[in-house]
Amino acid sequence: MEEKEANNDQKQKKPIIIRNSTDLQRLRLEKLMSNPDKPVVIPEKSKERGIPNVPDFVRNVMGSSAGAGSGEFHVYRHLRRKEYARQKYMKEKAEKEKMEEEYHLKLEENRRKAEEKTAKKRQKRLRKKQKQKEMAKRPKLNKPSSEDNESESEHSASDSKEDSVECTTENDRSCDDKS
Repeated sequence: MEEKEANNDQKQKKPIIIRNSTDLQRLRLEKLMSNPDKPVVIPEKSKERGIPNVPDFVRNVMGSSAGAGSGEFHVYRHLRRKEYARQKYMKEKAEKEKMEEEYHLKLEENRRKAEEKTAKKRQKRLRKKQKQKEMAKRPKLNKPSSEDNESESEHSASDSKEDSVECTTENDRSCDDKS
């Protein structure tokens, strides 16, 4: 038994070479599961950077023109950098909002299409079910023998002519019952 423990210690001390991301993930999981009582720290999502704190209206406007003191250029450069950062942030924010709006519109469009498709299939199922109910309600006619069939065909031909004269509209229920 002591030999097995010694072999296990040797195996554990042997360095593990990480060749790909799977090995790295396996190593991390083994380390995590080696001590399950230890609490795991899951880092939170980093917060978005807020709007750069730049005043909306700068009263002391200065440029890098002649006549400015040597220290004024650095102040100007700092204000310019902050203004560019503010404009960049505003552009990124507007683009992000636009992308989110497009995403939500696409989600809504997909949901609407799925609902329409489902409703269409539901109607088809209901029509089929209704048709099956109607077919079950109708009495099933037995097929007449061959002798009766010839005489029936003569009578049915004359009856069908009369029926066509009587039934002039397709929506007439009495025509459906006769045929």
